[in-house]
Amino acid sequence: MKPCPAPQAQLSRRGLAVLLAMLALVVASFGSLDLQWAQMFSADAARSMGRFVAEFFPPDLSPVFVAKVGWASLETLAMSALGSLIAALFGLALALPAARLHGQDAALARRPTRWLLNALRAVPELVWASLLLISAGLGPFAGTLALAVHTTGVLGRLFAEAIENCAEGPGFALRVQGAGSLRVFLYATLPQILPQLISYTLYRWENNIRAAAVLGVVGAGGLGQLLAFHMGLFHMHKTATVLLAMLLLVALVDLLSDRLRRVLA
Repeated sequence: MKPCPAPQAQLSRRGLAVLLAMLALVVASFGSLDLQWAQMFSADAARSMGRFVAEFFPPDLSPVFVAKVGWASLETLAMSALGSLIAALFGLALALPAARLHGQDAALARRPTRWLLNALRAVPELVWASLLLISAGLGPFAGTLALAVHTTGVLGRLFAEAIENCAEGPGFALRVQGAGSLRVFLYATLPQILPQLISYTLYRWENNIRAAAVLGVVGAGGLGQLLAFHMGLFHMHKTATVLLAMLLLVALVDLLSDRLRRVLA
């Protein structure tokens, strides 16, 4: 009788098969795309890029324009923060029916709720903003809603996975004592997953800063709207100032998020 292969050997074979499939996909991608590497790294391309980059300097640092960029930066920051907060609240609300709270939970709403979360995060923020501009109009409100809708799908799925992967022992002990589902979640599940929920939310906030800066391209306010306006008119010195503000804003949020994680840890 032939012995069964060890579980670790099976996992290693599966992992190797997945790795080989991914490598084959990458090779096929290079073969199917018309990548003109020689033209990209040619001397003419280098000269053209040099001329283009030189047009950005020096950035426009006039007090009036810097104040305008500063206000747009605050608008972008507010869009990302509010959108992330709304998404965290709705994501947690949808994560509960999207997760199996314990081994004996029938979780009848689990599959349809996960379909909803998949639909929300499958549509990019830029597309959501374009759709919401019709109902919410131009400005940061549409951008905030677009960030909230897309991020709700992302955080809802992450929160649901965190709920399902937490230890069942504390919840089981409360259920045997007759505690209801809400109390079990508040006193057993939530304390275990709270650091993960905060970490996921902070990470998505970092991503939403970048997304909020891009959403203005379709008229959703913030730095992106300034960037699209001045770049469209070939105001390269003003465009350089807006890009510099984007870099500083992303760096600031990354630093703040890292410090918050350290404090919570």
